[in-house]
Amino acid sequence: MPNGARVLDLGCGSGRPTSLLLSRRYQVTGIDISGVQIERAKPLVPSARFVRQDMTKTRLHPGSFGAVVSLYAIIHVPLREQRPLFRRIWRWLAPGGMFLSILGAGRYRGIERGWLGSEAPMFWDHASADTYRRGLEAAGFEVEHREYVPEGEVGHELFRCRKASGSHPSRPAHATRARRPRTGRRAGN
Repeated sequence: MPNGARVLDLGCGSGRPTSLLLSRRYQVTGIDISGVQIERAKPLVPSARFVRQDMTKTRLHPGSFGAVVSLYAIIHVPLREQRPLFRRIWRWLAPGGMFLSILGAGRYRGIERGWLGSEAPMFWDHASADTYRRGLEAAGFEVEHREYVPEGEVGHELFRCRKASGSHPSRPAHATRARRPRTGRRAGN
């Protein structure tokens, strides 16, 4: 991408290292659900814009980013909300835009208390790498590269995707069903 392109760091945390590295070449917007992390990010990456928001409720202008990066963040969103999120990410990207994400490698759902020494519980919910590949393709992405990222006895899957030209995210069956035309009178008329 050219210098100065707009990049979204989705689930940015404290902004380090991803937003910080990206901000050296790009206009970065970071979104995270944690107000504490957003307040940490602002002085650590002063050239970026940070917004406290739930990524599953975020609404952005179509085609407004050249790339979206989400490393180890989407796996903390309930699985049923991830595919709709992929479709929204597709819409946020400019034609040919890139999506880089680290997602699950195998099916897992759980909560860990005291994660990384904090008192807050951490939630995970992720599918297998093949399920993610199918979900990303259904959302209109071309998966250009995927790679297993080992972490001790387990790991995750890195996906580098491009918004496929001429693609359109598939919609759930209930969204594409034709509605019957309204006929007759409404009650009370």
